[in-house]
Amino acid sequence: MIPILTSDAMRAHDARAVALRGSESLIRAAGTAVAREARDMLGGCYGRRIAVIVGPGLNGADGRVAGAWLTARGSKVDVIEYQRQPATLKNYDLVIDAAFGLGCSRPYVAPAITPGTKVLAVDLASGVNSDTGEILGSPLVADVTLALGALKYAHVTGPSVAFMGAVHFVGLNIVSEFRDGLVEDSDLRDLVTHERDDHKWTHAVSALCGSPKMPGAADLVVRGAIAGGASMVRLESNGPIADLVGLPAEVVHVTGPIVDSRSKVIVAGPGLGGGALDWLEPRLHETRVPVVLDADGLHPELFMRRPHDQAQWLLTPHDGEFSRLTQAPVPANRIEGVLGLARESGCVVLLKGPITVLGDPNGTFRVVNSGTPALATAGTGDVLAGLIAGAIARGHDVLSAGALSAHLHGRAGSAMAPYAPASTLLAGVTRVLSDIACAST
Repeated sequence: MIPILTSDAMRAHDARAVALRGSESLIRAAGTAVAREARDMLGGCYGRRIAVIVGPGLNGADGRVAGAWLTARGSKVDVIEYQRQPATLKNYDLVIDAAFGLGCSRPYVAPAITPGTKVLAVDLASGVNSDTGEILGSPLVADVTLALGALKYAHVTGPSVAFMGAVHFVGLNIVSEFRDGLVEDSDLRDLVTHERDDHKWTHAVSALCGSPKMPGAADLVVRGAIAGGASMVRLESNGPIADLVGLPAEVVHVTGPIVDSRSKVIVAGPGLGGGALDWLEPRLHETRVPVVLDADGLHPELFMRRPHDQAQWLLTPHDGEFSRLTQAPVPANRIEGVLGLARESGCVVLLKGPITVLGDPNGTFRVVNSGTPALATAGTGDVLAGLIAGAIARGHDVLSAGALSAHLHGRAGSAMAPYAPASTLLAGVTRVLSDIACAST
């Protein structure tokens, strides 16, 4: 996981690193990393024309080191103080934006660049607020932003995201302990777990999904749960669906209103249709296991009245459902919005989108950026709900299960063919998990 820090927390980590290693050592390491990123963007150094816009702080110092490194390897580098920058930078192959980073607190107007010029932002695009993603002035739109030490909020939330381009990361051994972060591919290794004494009830899931009008939702949820690690799925639908869809043979059909106490988690809501609240309430009233609420299950009357001593619940709204639950538009700072709903509801909240944000009532959050437009298809959210339930049944805490499953969901979606239906996502999930299992042996 890559750390995500506030500007104050990042400064504190920087100060500790400076005390241990010295500022010159850190600037040299950061500037060299920037230069290597520039070389990779250009496919080489020799003969390339590069402008480096520098400011008065550490970002400017990093930019100067990068400029010297590139000059030594044959690039034609102009180092330009931001106070003296021209209105337009012409005839450059690359502009390195090293004017401002964490310290940008006033508007910055970047010079115009000629079409085709690439832009590399050092740590952050100059002209954004690190903690809110607010735009301060007129930043350059980067092709690549090289985040140093940790990601900042502006890399993953707010209007600033549109200015960052592809966000690459170099840790520089600055941050060793952190709470919040961006999920990486390597984290998915934690999803594949087995114990010697596993049996069918060890990782059982109860699914309260589907109705005669929407039987496919139940099918996708239970298949997602099985793909995500459920050893048994017990399905109850809001009306008979057995003759309407071919459910997997591993699924046991049950009738309520009592949910089997041997299940480790309940996933509820997808495809229930009208009357979902009245139908779900008696089934969830006394449960003591985690509950994943999605789609038609996202009713405050359910999660706000649950007993406080029971396991955490997870809410999985998309933007429209989030607005309905909060009676307000999704804020530009999605992290702030998710943590607000998590505190109010007492639940873990997963806000779906191209950048998915999860938060718990204690203020811990995770970010997932593996989303793809291929997932903007009916039914992919049902698969995600099932995957999360499977991960919880495998023993992962609710926040981790949601974050890892969302990243797995995105990785599987990236392999989907254009306009492929949600059902094809399951093969991608199995393929990703199989690759992880093979790599771990």
